[in-house]
Amino acid sequence: MTGKLIFFDVDGTLLDHDKRIPASAKQAVRELQDAGHEVAIATGRGPFMFKEIREELGIDSYISYNGQFAVRRGEVIVRNPIRIDLLQRITERAAELDHPIVYMNEEAMKANIEHHDYIVESMASLELADKTMPWDKDYYIGREIYQCLLFCTIGDEMKYREAFPELGFIRWHQFSMDVLPLGGSKAQGIEAYRKLAGVRPEDVYAFGDGLNDIEMLQAVHNSVAMGNAIESVQKAAKHVTKDVAEDGIRHGLELVGLL
Repeated sequence: MTGKLIFFDVDGTLLDHDKRIPASAKQAVRELQDAGHEVAIATGRGPFMFKEIREELGIDSYISYNGQFAVRRGEVIVRNPIRIDLLQRITERAAELDHPIVYMNEEAMKANIEHHDYIVESMASLELADKTMPWDKDYYIGREIYQCLLFCTIGDEMKYREAFPELGFIRWHQFSMDVLPLGGSKAQGIEAYRKLAGVRPEDVYAFGDGLNDIEMLQAVHNSVAMGNAIESVQKAAKHVTKDVAEDGIRHGLELVGLL
């Protein structure tokens, strides 16, 4: 591969504050593709949660579940599920504390209870097309689960971090955390992708705005934080662009010389 490899986060990066892709971002992605660069998505979402975005942008490559399930040009290249014994233990612990869990694989996500206010409020912030959350308390049994959503307040977070050192936790909402295999990150998924694509480290770029982007922004040679990112995320990147709603993608690509 002779072009560059560019990864974009979804929420707050490709999607603006109204969960829409700015026209300037769409045009920028098309220009990158026309120039022979490879454009991919790097997100904490599951594949089924951003299918319409991929179709709108003509992208068939992505890092999902914060690096635990990756696809390049329609072919699965990374699978890193959570161990079944850890899923069983954290499910039992969450039940004791009255905290719901959502299990996620490449096809769907299902909660272990029928309804909970924390699930409703957290998922509403993503503004998904499908507003309902199906449930199946045994969904994790016999399936590869790449990520869980654990619904609890910040005050209860340490109970899980201390009890499960074999897992990684990334908070994305006041009522919800991503649960991953220990060491799992977008950075890890991108490195596996880069090696397979045969791209030099200095030819990899990444844009992000969230806490789950910090490792990616620190690891990627050419990293850009959105202007709407909090200070700790901006400090992790080599460059900071404008707010997503102020043509941040376009400005960032010009900043690093890709447009």
